[in-house]
Amino acid sequence: MDNRESKNLTIPAASTQKRLTFLTALCLFFSAVEFAIPKPVPFFRLGLANLAIILSFFMLKPGHSILLIALKVFVQNLISGTLFSYTILFSIAGSFSSGLIMLALFKLFYDCPKPKISLIGICLAGSLFNSLAQLLISYFLMFQQNTKYIAPVLLGLSFITGILLGLFAQYFVQNSSWLKMITDSEASK
Repeated sequence: MDNRESKNLTIPAASTQKRLTFLTALCLFFSAVEFAIPKPVPFFRLGLANLAIILSFFMLKPGHSILLIALKVFVQNLISGTLFSYTILFSIAGSFSSGLIMLALFKLFYDCPKPKISLIGICLAGSLFNSLAQLLISYFLMFQQNTKYIAPVLLGLSFITGILLGLFAQYFVQNSSWLKMITDSEASK
């Protein structure tokens, strides 16, 4: 198969596949680390795997970032043993609402000549949307009116972890020679 034929395929290019594989492995690693950390409230995660999602915005096309979100849900639930449990609904709702809002904010307000939002703001929005989606699922599937008791704690923790993840993402993006090399090679194409 020559180059002209491969351009017509919907399969990602080799470099995209490698990046997607690497970022999925990063999600798996961070999920394993997170799994070892006790949860202060049900369904709460620190969101470490979202760092790979943020990096994907710099390294992949939006469709591939959405695929990474789906892969993240899969590997997180595989690691935690909840792949065939009702709790996957929390993961799907939280991950997709978080990932999609972060992607939209990134594309609309960050990925432009003069960014109007920082990665801290993007991560904070993602964290809060994740928690709001999980609270909605919690309300309809489990706790109904009692969801209001867990909401302040979950939203407060999400606020803190969103800011911390955003600070780390901002620092990494500004100081990573590895990411700069990848984004510079993409810009030169």
